[in-house]
Amino acid sequence: MTWSSYASFLAFAVALVLAPGPDFAVVTKNTLASGRWRGAWSGVGVACSNAVQGTAAAAGLGALIVRAQPVLEVVRWAGVAYLSYLGIQAIRSAVRGRYPALDPDTGGRAKGAALGGWRQGFLSNITNPKVLVFYLAVLPQFLAPGAGSTVLLAFALSHALLSLLYLLMLTTFLHRVRRFLTRRRVRRTLDTATGVALLGFGTRLAADRV
Repeated sequence: MTWSSYASFLAFAVALVLAPGPDFAVVTKNTLASGRWRGAWSGVGVACSNAVQGTAAAAGLGALIVRAQPVLEVVRWAGVAYLSYLGIQAIRSAVRGRYPALDPDTGGRAKGAALGGWRQGFLSNITNPKVLVFYLAVLPQFLAPGAGSTVLLAFALSHALLSLLYLLMLTTFLHRVRRFLTRRRVRRTLDTATGVALLGFGTRLAADRV
């Protein structure tokens, strides 16, 4: 590994992390609905999934999954179903337009908020086969010939860490402006936009071939 190749990968990874996708939508939805605590744990769930898939790729397990096309198809359609479920939930919330008053004292730390947020973040990412394909097909292009699995794992975990840092910063920002964003009219607009985005990501995942 050379520092120049690592720097090039980090620049690419930052651009990839900043591009809005299902993870962005899930973290945004959870932060606005339940506060910074649940939103932050959604980000942790995304990062954990990235780490799991990066470790699988470094260990050679990811390549086996990708070669097993039926398994990959099951993962893909599970992702489609889950993103569609979250999108429909957001749109139903917008249609109902009933939102509980904010409780600044708890910061969203209700029972089960951490686990629920983590689970949604983890599932939205782990059921996206494009993440695994990224680790297997795109990431190795930044590695020198003959680089071992340890280097691949270091690159993959760097991407997971960047993703976590970005999502935590996003959560902090959304929490600071949450009182404005959770006004009924604004919240309904955001729920509609988030729901449409999640359904769009699910539709694109269903149409794409990995």
